Amino acid sequence: MTKETTKEAAVAAEALLLDDWFDAIEDGVRARARGFIETMLEEELSEALSRPRYGRRKPGEDEAAPSVVGVRHGHRERTLTGTFGKTQIAVPRARLTGEDGKTREWRSGSLRAYQRRTRAADALIAGAYLAGTNTRRVRRALNAVFAGPVGKDVVSRVWRKTKGDWDAWNARSLAEEPIVRLILDGTVARVRLDRRETSISLLVALGVRADGQKMLLAIKSMGGEGEAAWRALLDDLVRHGLRTPEMVVIDGAPGLAKALAALWPDMAVQRCTVHKHRNLLAHAPERLHEEISNDYRDMIYAATRGEVETRRKAFIRKWRLKCRAVADSLEEAGDRLFTFTRFPPSQWKSIRTSNAIERLHEEFKRRIKTQTVLPCAETAAMLFWALLASGQITMRKVDGWQTLAEKPDDQIIDLAA
Repeated sequence: MTKETTKEAAVAAEALLLDDWFDAIEDGVRARARGFIETMLEEELSEALSRPRYGRRKPGEDEAAPSVVGVRHGHRERTLTGTFGKTQIAVPRARLTGEDGKTREWRSGSLRAYQRRTRAADALIAGAYLAGTNTRRVRRALNAVFAGPVGKDVVSRVWRKTKGDWDAWNARSLAEEPIVRLILDGTVARVRLDRRETSISLLVALGVRADGQKMLLAIKSMGGEGEAAWRALLDDLVRHGLRTPEMVVIDGAPGLAKALAALWPDMAVQRCTVHKHRNLLAHAPERLHEEISNDYRDMIYAATRGEVETRRKAFIRKWRLKCRAVADSLEEAGDRLFTFTRFPPSQWKSIRTSNAIERLHEEFKRRIKTQTVLPCAETAAMLFWALLASGQITMRKVDGWQTLAEKPDDQIIDLAA
C-alpha cells in the first residue's frame, strides 16, 4: 500500500512539474505537421500522374501533353514519428501503368514503404544512445520530444541501421589520403561474448594528414595486442591503399614494435613518453615516485635538444646509483623515446605521446559504462567508430601542423651517459 501511494504521488508530482511547460510554437508546429506532410505527398503523386487531383484533359487541349499514367484509389492511414512528434497521416494511393501495359502500386520517394520514423528522428535516437544513454533510458529521455514513448527495441533497430555505414567505412580506399603520421594504441574493453562477460582488445590506428587534421583510420576487435594482432591491422591498412607514413607513435608494446619492424623496418618510431613514465614508476618504490616524476619531466619537457641530452645523462647517472631498475628501464627505450627531438620544436607536443588515442579510449569507456548492458564483441568496434562518425567526438589538428612539411633531422640523440 505504501509503495503504490508513493508511486502515485511521484507521478502526480511529475505531472504538476511539467504542466506549465507549454510552448505555443512547438504546439503549433506539431499541429500543422500532418497537413504539410499530406500536401507534400499529394504534390508528389500529382507529378507522377502528370495531373492534379480530379484533373481531366479539356477538349481541344494539346495532344502532346503527357497522358494519364495511372489512377488514384483512395488513401491509407500511416503513423509517422518525427522530431515534430507522432502524427497520423493519410497517404494517397495510386496505380501506375508502365510502358509494357502492366500496372504497379505507386511508391512515394519521400515516405518509404513501411517507414514509421523520419531519418531525423532516427538520428536523434542514435545520437542519444551514443551520448551514453542506454536503450531503456532513451525512452524516457526522448519522451517529451516525440510526444510519446520510444521503445528499447526501436533504439536497437535504429542502432543496427548504422552497420551499413560501418561496413562501407571499413571497405573504403585510403589511397588518396595524404597520411604523414600514424598513432597506434590499444585498449581493453569488457564485452559480451557467448553470453558471458569477457575482455577483448580494441586496436586503434589514428592518422595525421599533411594538413594536420587527425582522422580515424582503422579499429579492430582482437583477442590481444600481440604481434600477429597488430600485423593484421597494419596489413589491412596497406591493403586499402595507405601510403608509408613518415613516422609512427606507439605505446611501447613489444608486439606492436615487432609488427612495425617487419612491415616498415626504416620507419621513424616515437615511444609514448607517458607510457614510459608509468613504466619507470613501476620499477621503484612509491616513496621515490615524486622525485622520479620531477626528473623525468625536466628531461622530456626540456626546451632544446641539447638540454634533453644533458638531462638524460644526468637522469641515468643519478638513478643508476639510487635505483638501478629505473635507469635500466629508461635505457631500454633507447633513442625511440626521443625521436621527437628530430622534428621542429613546434611539433614536439603532438609527437611525444599517444594522448590523442587515449582520449578516444576514455570517451568510449565513459559511454559504455553508463549503458548497464555491455556491448557484444561484434559491435564494440562499431560503437567506437560511431562516436567519431556521428560527431559525438571531434578531433582537432595536431599542434605544430604548420611545420609538418619540414623534413626531420637525421641525427639521433646521443645515448652516452
